[in-house]
Amino acid sequence: MARVYMVRHGRASAGWDTDQDPGLDDLGRHQAELMADTLAPIGPMRLTSSPLRRCRETAAILGSRWEISAGIEPLVAEIPSPEGVPMGQRIEWLRGSMSGSWTALGLRYTEFRDGVSRFVSSLTEDTVIASHFVAINAAIGAATGSDAVVIRSLGNCSVTVFDVVDGVVTLIEGGHEADTLIR
Repeated sequence: MARVYMVRHGRASAGWDTDQDPGLDDLGRHQAELMADTLAPIGPMRLTSSPLRRCRETAAILGSRWEISAGIEPLVAEIPSPEGVPMGQRIEWLRGSMSGSWTALGLRYTEFRDGVSRFVSSLTEDTVIASHFVAINAAIGAATGSDAVVIRSLGNCSVTVFDVVDGVVTLIEGGHEADTLIR
């Protein structure tokens, strides 16, 4: 059995419509420190991150406590925005998408969801994954059999816990919820 802790990154320094890869702002770093205070005592264990900067910075704070570096996993990155959608219109697209289902979004997005699920279900050792709101929801959906894009409004640096036994993912505890500002 593997216990998997999926951590939503800390608050980003810029919005999704203005910067494709922002780091953490001061509040985001503080949130990551508090998350590390919680998770550091149960490790060290495997540490994995989305390739995006806000996740790498979130993971690095925990990694520094364990004196390890996070491995990078593209399968737990942010949901891709549609090709051809200008940067300034990405938030409008995301808001609409989050209220629907993976199936309604189409093949590109069911493949994204399935990639997240495939990675999480392949884990055989305890792991912390620094990831994104929608990717963590994809894992929750896979564990609960839901096709909804958003199941939980996860707060920044919330920790969602899964068990993986023989490739089967079970949701143990949903991360804390908060009003999620899409910016």
